[in-house]
Amino acid sequence: MTDKKGSRSGGAPRCVAFVGPQSSGKTTLMESILFATGAIGRKGTVKDGSTVGDSSDEARARQMSTEVSIAATTYLDDSWTILDCPGSVELAQEAQSALMAADAAVVVCEPDAERAMALAPLLRFLDAMAIPHMLFINKMDNASVRVSDLMQALQGVSGRPLVLRQVPIREGEHITGYVDLVSERAYHYKPGQASDLIQLPDSVAEHEQAARQDMLEALSDFDDTLLEQLLEDIQPPKDEIYQQIVKDLAGDLIVPVLLGAADRDHGVRRLLKALRHDVPGPETTAERLDIPAGDVVAQVFKTVHAAHAGKLSLARVWRGTVEDGMNFSDSRLSGLYQIVGGNQTKLAKAGLGSVVAMGRLELVSTGEILRPDNVERAAMWPDPLTPVYSLAIHADNRADEVKLSSALQKLIDEDPSMSYEQVADTNELVIRGQGEIHLLIAIDRLHRRYNVAVSGQKPRVPYQETIRKGISQHARFKRQSGGHGQFADVHVDIKARPRGAGFEFIDKIVGGVVPRQYIPSVEHGALDYMAQGPLGFPVVDIAVTLNGGQFHSVDSSDMAFRTAGRMALAEGLPKCDPVLLEPIWQVNIVTPSEFTPKAQRILSSRRGQILGYDARPGWDGWDEVKAYLPQAELHDLIIELRSLTLGVGTYTAEFDHLAELTGRLAVRVIETRQASIAAQ
Repeated sequence: MTDKKGSRSGGAPRCVAFVGPQSSGKTTLMESILFATGAIGRKGTVKDGSTVGDSSDEARARQMSTEVSIAATTYLDDSWTILDCPGSVELAQEAQSALMAADAAVVVCEPDAERAMALAPLLRFLDAMAIPHMLFINKMDNASVRVSDLMQALQGVSGRPLVLRQVPIREGEHITGYVDLVSERAYHYKPGQASDLIQLPDSVAEHEQAARQDMLEALSDFDDTLLEQLLEDIQPPKDEIYQQIVKDLAGDLIVPVLLGAADRDHGVRRLLKALRHDVPGPETTAERLDIPAGDVVAQVFKTVHAAHAGKLSLARVWRGTVEDGMNFSDSRLSGLYQIVGGNQTKLAKAGLGSVVAMGRLELVSTGEILRPDNVERAAMWPDPLTPVYSLAIHADNRADEVKLSSALQKLIDEDPSMSYEQVADTNELVIRGQGEIHLLIAIDRLHRRYNVAVSGQKPRVPYQETIRKGISQHARFKRQSGGHGQFADVHVDIKARPRGAGFEFIDKIVGGVVPRQYIPSVEHGALDYMAQGPLGFPVVDIAVTLNGGQFHSVDSSDMAFRTAGRMALAEGLPKCDPVLLEPIWQVNIVTPSEFTPKAQRILSSRRGQILGYDARPGWDGWDEVKAYLPQAELHDLIIELRSLTLGVGTYTAEFDHLAELTGRLAVRVIETRQASIAAQ
């Protein structure tokens, strides 16, 4: 049932995601909403670890959201699920996945014009996915900035027009209430209670009229009737204004802006009313997401491997009714739950719009659409974020190494923006993710959930070495130990090859001085030594030519010639002017244009070779800087880059080539390597 303002009273449950920068107050806002709607009898605090959200050990230890928290409530007969998403840029994957299950998003931010840029990637994602969203400017009780200045700064990072829905009422330095720009009613805040309706103060009347006109002009861009009314100085009916806001929000054409202070309950009930009247229902969202038809359709937006409950698939029901025990293709649902904070309530069934946890769907992954006869990847689902930070890890107890691999796979099942790899060049197990905090949280989970204690450190750089000049080398292996001995004699030429050409073995034996069956053994012996050359690193880009030798009809063998081949390189390569090679990556940094000079300085300070920069395609006011950067300088690049770009700068990188490294840095690297070899 829909009222005159667009409310869907008594309809299917709706879902809203709270997103925004870290420390903007999302968890506090959810707590205030749960209190205002009677879902909880007492508000908790993040500091005390007593909120419904942030219930995990990792979240409470850090006093920050580390995964999406789910809460449910009812407001004026409307059922709601709230998804409180982490604000850390390192946990953006968690927020993006949750947003795909939401009918709308509330972007929570602080009243700081200088930090408006921090919202840019999030707002960009919302528009790319056409997710309806509104802004809630939190902590207005401490705001010193003018709302008009703040709106200007926020508009600069929003791809959609911002539509201010309220103006604050100030008494001295404090904000004590607001005026609703559609109804033109004024309210006085009462902490913990509904605001009092008051007479519109004369001090804000003029400002209210100007702000209301701006709102109507913004809305008229999407409605010809409203535009005609404004041109003819006709005041449009309030009901039509409400309906226009509902329509434009659902189409992601506008971004309504509301004000408040969640910890004091200011503006919380006004936000609830806006959600009730303006947010589309799950039927509209399913159409936006191109959810396929079917009697029963659900979609997994997050996977959790709980310590005792096993695998849980958090899902939104888009069509029909999901019942415990039903089948989705080859997977049978075993356990259906409603999640509120850290608590689970068992359900027999869940209908359209519900957010539920499904148990034991072992073959189902995040992002998949579930139907009784089919499980398929969603047509609209964001690609995983590219890792930008890595740590080499090892189990503190070697007996846990097998368990570690299984636990890591479960973490990646939960969070596809993480990955891991056994790096052959350094023989390290390396995990990759979105930043240091992201990976430290993962290490905490390995310990807490899976009882695998892990230590992490900076990954080793896979240095290699090559030669600058060639040499002809003779090597003879002869050993007598009674009975058959060992004998092999080889003459080889060792030469440098162009960078990236790899290893080449050339057979120039004539006259059978080295029998055919032994020639591959000489090559294998050369490769044996090349695994750790004279500087201590793998040898690359050389050619070894076998052009002579001798053999013994009794004492020669594959092993003897393999040993001789290894001896030839061991004796010859140190005379070939060996040189250290370091891996060079091509790095593409993306950043707002105002931070481009800082990004270039970061690269220069890290021995980077800047290749140039240009406007970032499709991103107004952003640049892309390309450079070559040594891998040794790449490890904490993201930390410095984010610290100088309000957290929004990022990069992608891929290996490009090997380059010679000389001087003090090379000496230090070689000394460290030699010391490591000696300690083995």
